[in-house]
Amino acid sequence: MRRLFHISLVLFACGNLMAADPALKPPTAPQKEHTDLWHGEKVSDPWFWLREKSNPEVVAYLNAENAYTQAMTADLQPFSEALYKEMLGRIKQTDLSVPVRRGAFYYYSRTEEGKQYSIQCRRKAGKDGVYDGKAAEEVLLDQNELAKGLKFLGLGPLVVSDDDRTLLYSTDTTGFRQYQLFTKDLATGRASGPLAERVTSYTWASDGRHVFFTTEDSGTKRSNQLLRLDLTGRAPELVFEEKDELYRVFVGRTKDHKYLLMESQSTDTWETRYLAASKPTAAFKVLLPREKGHKYDVEHRGGTFYIRTNKGAKNFRLVTAPAATPDPKHWKVLIPHRADVLLEGIEPFRDFLVVAEKSQGLERFRIRDLKTGTWRKVAFPESVYAASPGGTPEYTSKTFRFVYQSMVTPQSIYDCDMATGKQTLLKETEVLGGYDRSQYATERLWATARDGAKVPLSVVYKKGVKRDGSAPLFLYAYGSYGFGMSAGFSIPRLSLLDRGMVYVIAHIRGGNEMGEGWHDDGMLMKKMNTFTDFIDSADFLVKEKWTSKDRLVIEGGSAGGLLMGAVTNLRPDLFKAVHSAVPFVDVMNTMMDASLPLTVGEYLEWGNPNEKAAFDYMRAYSPYDNLAKKAYPAILVTTSFNDSQVMYWEPAKYVAKLRTLKTDDNPLLLKIKMDPAGHGGASGRYDALKDKAFETAWMLKQVGITK
Repeated sequence: MRRLFHISLVLFACGNLMAADPALKPPTAPQKEHTDLWHGEKVSDPWFWLREKSNPEVVAYLNAENAYTQAMTADLQPFSEALYKEMLGRIKQTDLSVPVRRGAFYYYSRTEEGKQYSIQCRRKAGKDGVYDGKAAEEVLLDQNELAKGLKFLGLGPLVVSDDDRTLLYSTDTTGFRQYQLFTKDLATGRASGPLAERVTSYTWASDGRHVFFTTEDSGTKRSNQLLRLDLTGRAPELVFEEKDELYRVFVGRTKDHKYLLMESQSTDTWETRYLAASKPTAAFKVLLPREKGHKYDVEHRGGTFYIRTNKGAKNFRLVTAPAATPDPKHWKVLIPHRADVLLEGIEPFRDFLVVAEKSQGLERFRIRDLKTGTWRKVAFPESVYAASPGGTPEYTSKTFRFVYQSMVTPQSIYDCDMATGKQTLLKETEVLGGYDRSQYATERLWATARDGAKVPLSVVYKKGVKRDGSAPLFLYAYGSYGFGMSAGFSIPRLSLLDRGMVYVIAHIRGGNEMGEGWHDDGMLMKKMNTFTDFIDSADFLVKEKWTSKDRLVIEGGSAGGLLMGAVTNLRPDLFKAVHSAVPFVDVMNTMMDASLPLTVGEYLEWGNPNEKAAFDYMRAYSPYDNLAKKAYPAILVTTSFNDSQVMYWEPAKYVAKLRTLKTDDNPLLLKIKMDPAGHGGASGRYDALKDKAFETAWMLKQVGITK
């Protein structure tokens, strides 16, 4: 009977929605009684039942929403297809990455036209260790072959043993981010496994025989166990289990490969254990015992630990200590704390130290010659840009690889001579179709938030855009977890710019663009700053005539989807259209349920709602709980049935509830991938681009652009 109901409901929904009737009716999710008791208050949630993933009625409702979205956007399909071809036409489909040396080989990936995934390869290094393009190619993994017969394939890191003989890799075939671990003999091509399930990180010991990996709990998805595996055939051995639900564990190795590192991290407290990579059967030692509020991470060079620590240093400082005695009484300060500079990370080499920093929302690098003690800055040509380490595995390298781009400069790979500072461009991503960066402009603006904080905005547009309020504008932001948004390049974005749309990234509080304090001021009991920063940025752009309210579209995903839900509740009049991707919108139900994946570990970012003050504060902005009977902008919500980070029912419940409250005639659409897909959507590059084209077409249509 349940299956018959499921089939009949889907056929009924699709039959009605695909009809020619212009007044299409959206699906209606039945309301079923459900009550929770929170802090003595009975709270009703009639759409709670939508979290029953195996319930045919839930699947039927979601399919009906997809059918409704398909019908409502049928006229958009030609434009969406045209955008897809336009975006694809700018991409060099058969391409090769810049090879990078690891030991005796150079590793690279390549793509072939028509294939969804990349192919991972290597070649033997030539004379004097230089790259030899004529050396025989070895295919490590062809993801296209691995993906045959699958709707989704996520690939974890590829880690080769120290003797270059064995590959360690992991795959996810559902989108739920539950990776299986495999090995591959690179001489015979024989793969073995899965060696373990639900793997979150992994590395080799130096003997090429022992593997260390971490796994997550099957229910909460918290990475909580470290195991050691002897590949001669013994069963995995539990090395460490993190009991504290606020912490997650990960394993890796130092740059010089001398030590294995296991990190236990919560939002505000980090702890590291270390073990000589040459002694894999020995016990890990605690480097510095966890101390509430102390965040630190570690690298190693020449018998010395380099410790990036926030002890007495909000934006971190760098200290060194002998590996035998790393406690604070042996610390020597190498880089002191600076209130206006965030020390983001370090990369030690045999003769040099590279430091990654951030100031005024911009990344930068400095290089220290460890023989002379002198510092050198890495210079960049533009005032608004994005820069990140590009991966330099060789500890003895004399050059440092980095990635540079801006909102008008395509991604470019450079090697920097650490002794002289000379930069060598190795590759700039080719944009087909005659892209001319001189036709575009990028700049940095500063919006003043209501409490006086200055919020940086990264802006890009095609030259000639009028500053009279008539231009459409696309405003994007994230603003959580201390993740800063970089002002990087995007090929699909050109389709917006070429149609006269201005694109802006608002670097709102909750990220780390202005230092650790920027994160602190957008989390816990200061989370409202994230939302009001976004609103104040939008108001600023309207006031300065970059756009107008009826030409302003906004987008955010995951925690940025929470941002979308919060700001549309607070100021629905300010935005023309909203794309809310995999949105964390049902904050209270999720955070009050400790059995759900990831919940407990989030208490230190959002607050623990079991505490009344935090409960009241979170409830005041939770998008689902603050939906009201009023007019809303056009809203497109996208998600995946197998999303592991934000469960599908959050956006589904949000849409179902909003349908009963909104007083406007603007579209409200839910598009959910029912086939395997993840938090980031489709895994194949063509599939992902088709999704981007559809979303772009929908957003453009809302401001009257349909070709």
